[in-house]
Amino acid sequence: MNKSAKTITQDLTGSAITTGSISPWIILIAILNVFLHLAFYNTLGFHRDELLYFSLGQHLSAGYASVPPFIGFIAWLMIHISGYSLLSARIIPMMLSGVLIFLGAAITKELKGKQYAQVLTAIAICITPFNLRGFTLFQPVCFDIFFWTLIFWFSLKWINTKSNKYLLLLGLAAGLGMLNKYLIALEIFALLAAFLFSTYRIIFTRRIFYLAILIAFVVFLPNMVWQIKNHLPVLIHMQALKDSQLVHVNRLTFFTDQIFMGIMVVILFIPGIIYLCFSKSMKKYRPLAIASVLVLLILAILKGKSYYTFGLFPLWIAAGGVYWECKLKRKFTKILLPTLMLLITVPILPMAIPIYKAEKLAGYFARVKDKYGFDMALRWETGKIHSLPQDYADMLGWDELAAITTKAYDQVPDKQATMIYAENYGEAGAVMVLGKKYNLPEPVCFSESFFYWFPRNPKHEITNFIYINSELGEDVSNLFADCRLIGKIENPLAREYATGVWLCTKPHSSFNEFWRQRVKQVTNPFQ
Repeated sequence: MNKSAKTITQDLTGSAITTGSISPWIILIAILNVFLHLAFYNTLGFHRDELLYFSLGQHLSAGYASVPPFIGFIAWLMIHISGYSLLSARIIPMMLSGVLIFLGAAITKELKGKQYAQVLTAIAICITPFNLRGFTLFQPVCFDIFFWTLIFWFSLKWINTKSNKYLLLLGLAAGLGMLNKYLIALEIFALLAAFLFSTYRIIFTRRIFYLAILIAFVVFLPNMVWQIKNHLPVLIHMQALKDSQLVHVNRLTFFTDQIFMGIMVVILFIPGIIYLCFSKSMKKYRPLAIASVLVLLILAILKGKSYYTFGLFPLWIAAGGVYWECKLKRKFTKILLPTLMLLITVPILPMAIPIYKAEKLAGYFARVKDKYGFDMALRWETGKIHSLPQDYADMLGWDELAAITTKAYDQVPDKQATMIYAENYGEAGAVMVLGKKYNLPEPVCFSESFFYWFPRNPKHEITNFIYINSELGEDVSNLFADCRLIGKIENPLAREYATGVWLCTKPHSSFNEFWRQRVKQVTNPFQ
C-alpha cells in the first residue's frame, strides 16, 4: 500500500485521530450530502405542503391554522431573498442537511466516540430516509429533526460539562423548536421526566434552569397568545388529524416502520438503542436513552405517524457508531461496515429521494411491489395502495394547474371583477405561488390558513368566477349561465389527477350577495 492510501485508510478507521478540529471526512460527507440533495431537488415539482408554507410567507403571522409561525417566517425570508422558485424553497433544507451531519458527529463525540465513530455516524445520517426525504422538501419536519438533534446535543454538553450556558441554549432551542412544530414538546417532556428520576434531578434546584424555561416561554409566547386569541386552532387540527389520518395507523406497523425507515442503517441504530440503554459505559447518558424510548412508546400508544420519531434517529445512530467503534478492531471490518450500508442504499435510494422522473419512479415501485411484495412505500395516509408514494404524487400537477388557471384568467376582460376559488390548500397554493409568474391574483379558499385571508365582502362586483375543484359544484353551476371547463390535470400519477378549472360567467343574480350568504354559512373550522 502506498503512503497516501495508507494515510487515508488510517484516517477512516481511526488509527490516526486528529483532535481539536473537525475531521476532513466529516466536512466531505456534509458537502456530499448537500450536493446529493441539490442534484435531485427539481426531479419533480413543488410539494402540496410546500405551496402552503410558501403561501404562509406572504401572510406573516404569529400563528397559522396547522403549524406554528417558524416555517412562515423562513418562507418570507426566502421569498424576499430569491423569489418563488423551487430552489428558493429547498435551499435551506438542503443546507440544513449538511449541518445535521456536523451535529450527528458532535453528538457522537459527546458520547465519547472517536473519529471512526463520528465518520460512521455521518455516513449513516447521510443515507437515512429521514435525511434524504426529510431534507428534500420545505416542510417543518426538517427543522423539527434539526431542533430535536440540537436539544439532544445541548443536553449531552450539559451532562459532560455542567456549564450553565448549555441550559440557556437548551431553553432557546426548545422555544424555537416549539415555534416550528409542537411535537418537540414531547421530547422536552421526556427529557425532563428522565432527568427527574435520575441523579440529574439537581437541575430542578438551580435558578439557571428556570431562567432557561423563561427563555423558552418568552420565545414561544407570541404563538401562545395567537393560539388563545384564535380559539386554539391547534386542538381542532389535532382532532382532524386523528379522525382523518391517525385512525389508519396500526401500532404494530408503527414499530415495523421504524425498521424500514432506517433500513440502510438498522445495523447502527438498533445496537445504538441497546448500547445506550444497557452499557455501563453509557450509564452517564442513560436519561437520554430513557427519554428516547419514552417518546417512542408514547407515540405508539397515541398512534402517531411513523415519521414522528425521526428526531430520535441521530441520537440512536450516534450511539451505534460508538458501539461499533468499540467492537470492530480490524481495519477490514471497519471499512466493510459503512461499505455494506452504502451498498444497501443504492438499490433502494428511489424510495428515499426522487432520483427519477415520475414515470420511471412508478415503474421502479411497480417492480419492487411485484417482485418482492413490498408496498409499504405506496401506502398513503388513507391506507390505500397507489402507484407512487404519497409525497411523490403530491409533487405532480401543480404547474399544470397554474397554467390552466392562467388560461382561464386570460380570457377574462375585467380582472377586477374576477375571483379565483380553490377547493383545497394545494390548489390555492399552486395559484398563489406558481401563479406569481403569470401575475395571477391571490385565490380564495376555505381550507387551512387560507380561511383567514379570503375577502368577506369583495370590493368589486364579481361577474367572472374561476372555480378549481374535482367537479363543478351544483351551487356554482346554478348561479352562472355559462360554466366552461378550461382544462384538467392530465397526469394520472398526480394526487390531483383530473382536478379541473372552470370559467364561470354571466351570473343569474348578484354573486356578491351569494358570497355574503356563503360566508355566513362557512363557520370558522378553527374555532
